[in-house]
Amino acid sequence: MSDKPDAQAANTETPEPEDAAVNAAEDGAEEASEESALSNRVLNLETELADTKDRLMRAVAETENVRRRAEREKTDAHSYAVTKFARDLLNVADNLRRAMESAPEGSQDDDSPLKGFIAGVEITERELLSSFEKHGITKLDPQGEKFDHNFHQAMSEIEMADVENGSIIQVYQPGYVLKDRLLRPAMVVVAKAPKPAKPEAAEATQDGIDKTV
Repeated sequence: MSDKPDAQAANTETPEPEDAAVNAAEDGAEEASEESALSNRVLNLETELADTKDRLMRAVAETENVRRRAEREKTDAHSYAVTKFARDLLNVADNLRRAMESAPEGSQDDDSPLKGFIAGVEITERELLSSFEKHGITKLDPQGEKFDHNFHQAMSEIEMADVENGSIIQVYQPGYVLKDRLLRPAMVVVAKAPKPAKPEAAEATQDGIDKTV
């Protein structure tokens, strides 16, 4: 039996402590790099998820806005479908009123040949205004009311001391509104406060004698 150690055992070398430390450091650095890469990947995924969520919420909000706008337009189309037609009929109402106002004095007397005609015009006007009311059209006759630029158009202003400033003292032409939408402003004359009188200049002379020193 040979006393020499086995050849394979002879070739096996025990790693030096320095080599083991180097290997451990390399393994640690590799694990740290992998963890860092994984952390970055998670952070990127979270960022992408947040961005996707934000875009989704924006898309949902925009869709809701479009839906509401479509509903509003549908409601407006239904409520104000007669706007153009109503504006055309305003001239008819104006002409009926002018016809009655231009009738000669005494036209409604029993013996007047125009009595039946005037009565027919009045009935026609009432029927037209009644039809306006049924469709949400309201006549504006703001005599004595406060001027409102949303519904009235001032044709002129007149200084009046005994009338509240901004009050309507005359209506040239009535206005009309369709529900809450203005069809035509009322054309009016508005009272305004008179300008304050200028204080008289102090008299410098009296009876031709200069009082100044």
